[in-house]
Amino acid sequence: MSTITVIIPTQNEAKYIFDCLHSVSFANQIIVIDSFSTDDTISIAKQFDCEIIQREFDNFSNQKNEAIKIAKGDWILFVDADERVTEKLKNEIAKTINNPKHNAYKIRFPHYYMNRFLYHTENKVIRLVKNDSVYFKGDVHEKLIHKGTVGLLSNFMIHYTYKGLFHYLKKKNSYAWFQAKMEVEKNKKASYFHLIFKPFYRFFHTYIIRKGFLDGIPGLAVATIDAYGVFSRYVKMILIKKELE
Repeated sequence: MSTITVIIPTQNEAKYIFDCLHSVSFANQIIVIDSFSTDDTISIAKQFDCEIIQREFDNFSNQKNEAIKIAKGDWILFVDADERVTEKLKNEIAKTINNPKHNAYKIRFPHYYMNRFLYHTENKVIRLVKNDSVYFKGDVHEKLIHKGTVGLLSNFMIHYTYKGLFHYLKKKNSYAWFQAKMEVEKNKKASYFHLIFKPFYRFFHTYIIRKGFLDGIPGLAVATIDAYGVFSRYVKMILIKKELE
């Protein structure tokens, strides 16, 4: 039987961490990599059979890479504190790792917004991977580097993506700053083309190509805020450039 390690990055996730840890209690090893939470995240995590590492946050890749160093399982499953592994997904993961056809697997993540799951506004992200020389690179929207081919699991991971409009906007702004700094460091420039065309294309891609319109008003809201996030990134690139001049 193959073994599995679950890695959960946290920072002030007291509201979500109990249900998250409960949903992954099937794992052979659970690692919580915490960025010195100031709420009850750690005290709640200690109620479970898990290993807790506290590390000052510098970027998402380094946090997860630190946990990977002590992962003992044959496979690693990466889960965020606001995500839940359903019973169906748990069973599919167990069957998959004991008879794998690939070295890594994407999991479906329908967005959760306005008290409903948006099944036409979903992401497919590699979260299950064989523990064989894997690591992350990139400061934000980090990329998982792995060996071998990639498959797709059938069942969804529950993800309470956005807890409301202001949380959604705050998250987009936070990512926008990270992305803007990375782009400027690579000497990339923002133009009026980027400010106008890129946000429009993001809206079109989310709402039309990915069929967000089938999710009603929440789908429209998600597409609009996605477009805002792109616009915000390029505005911040311009601001950072001006500060450096």
